[in-house]
Amino acid sequence: IQTVCNQATTAVCAESCLSCLSDTRGINHVEGGWPKDVNPQEMEQTIRFRKKVEKDEHYFSTIMQLGSNMEHCIKQNNAINIYQEYFEEEEVVEESEEQPSAKTINVFRDPNEIKRTATCLSWHPDGSCKLAVAYSSLGFQNISPDMSYDSYIWDIESPNKPEMTLKPVSLLVCLEYNPKDSHILVGGSYNGQIAYWDTRKGSQPVEMSTIEHSHRDPVYKVIWLQSKTGTDTFSASTDGQVLWWDIRKMSEPTERLVLDPNKKGNLDNALGAISLEFETTMPTKFMVGTEQGLVVSCNRKAKTPAEKIVCTYSGHHGPIYALQRNPFFPKNFLTVADWTARIWSEDIKESSIMWTKYHMAYLSDGCWSPVRPSVFFTVKMDGTLDVWDFLFKQNDPTLSLKVCDEALYSLRVQDNGRFLACGSQLGTATLLEISPGLCTLQRNEKALATAMRLKERSRSEQSKDEDTKEGDGEESVEELATRTEAEFYEIVEAELKKRAKEQEKKVRRD
Repeated sequence: IQTVCNQATTAVCAESCLSCLSDTRGINHVEGGWPKDVNPQEMEQTIRFRKKVEKDEHYFSTIMQLGSNMEHCIKQNNAINIYQEYFEEEEVVEESEEQPSAKTINVFRDPNEIKRTATCLSWHPDGSCKLAVAYSSLGFQNISPDMSYDSYIWDIESPNKPEMTLKPVSLLVCLEYNPKDSHILVGGSYNGQIAYWDTRKGSQPVEMSTIEHSHRDPVYKVIWLQSKTGTDTFSASTDGQVLWWDIRKMSEPTERLVLDPNKKGNLDNALGAISLEFETTMPTKFMVGTEQGLVVSCNRKAKTPAEKIVCTYSGHHGPIYALQRNPFFPKNFLTVADWTARIWSEDIKESSIMWTKYHMAYLSDGCWSPVRPSVFFTVKMDGTLDVWDFLFKQNDPTLSLKVCDEALYSLRVQDNGRFLACGSQLGTATLLEISPGLCTLQRNEKALATAMRLKERSRSEQSKDEDTKEGDGEESVEELATRTEAEFYEIVEAELKKRAKEQEKKVRRD
């Protein structure tokens, strides 16, 4: 019996319609192969037809022939394991020779007339085909009265319409799924408030933090903590504070830390927080990326607020938009800021151990691959996605792809490492699928990545020692500044004398 598949389609007259709106349609599966006079929906008719066919003289011979063919196939399947990989080594060679690539799967556009920036992306934690996107306008006093505050959850297979709308009281700058309960999302707002949603309870937030106990500036990052209840989270803002929350009681934060580098808790001297990092295997530690280009390493379990700020890492010239520990080697972390991405070792505070070249376009976000320890991703303000593999080459990206014409602001990779999404300035979220070689753990990759890290770390320490030795016989910063100032005034004075003599000669000639 054959199965006939008929798909419903909609025809639109080209003369009367300038543009065609796409829509999602179902597929009709209809059972076929029956004679015209037999209705397959009527059981009596089908039973009568089957009895008639079974009485046919050719029926028995046909069944016997089909039976012998089926028996032959079964014996073949039992003789060989059709699922076994017999040529794994050859496949590895093929993968290594494969050219890295990425292709666009879908594009999700802000459905509102006034476009907002896709500032944050979060994948559904259960591997589902859902992507939560936070939309905001980060320009100072750039929010129009007619601008929508809505953010959305998209089904990646249905780009025409969001699956669900989230309705905050202020634009969402960040948004995160709860890894323990995929129905729960927490968001940080432009006005400094924290809110959480339960997708089973609709579009309105279940609860929000009170204005007087919230951040004073936009909340740029919010992260779920590992806890028994799965209700603990913490947030970072450019107001210089890190706040801890329990979503069961949002009236005020459970804990507060002021990022004052002088360790005095003075909010006026605090460093503005842009990015935040928490690794579940290191529950007492967390890191903050600041507007001033410093990474602040903190210990949550320290006894006093001053002891909570452990140390800082300096090496960037602008705000640190991305900060993430390597999922395979948590003591190494990635930072993305100004025109470079840098890889650091937690034990070396003076300098990063690896870094990319300085790009012409500003870098706006980055993250590690969740499946390959040597691969990380960055996006730039010229609309380009770069894929880096430091085992393959360090000076240039393994793959550079122009995703769109406007600036890219956000980036997120799905846990399987196969799909990644990029958010743009005009509210477009582009879903890309990367080639298997970039999302498949290579043979001996962990060992090679470890050797590379140790080599770069040793080189960095050696370079630091050489700089120290050279510096012993050199002038101090104060002495150098004094000498430079004196030389500058000598040059100015000589130039003034020269001009006075020329003026005197001119007067004499006249």
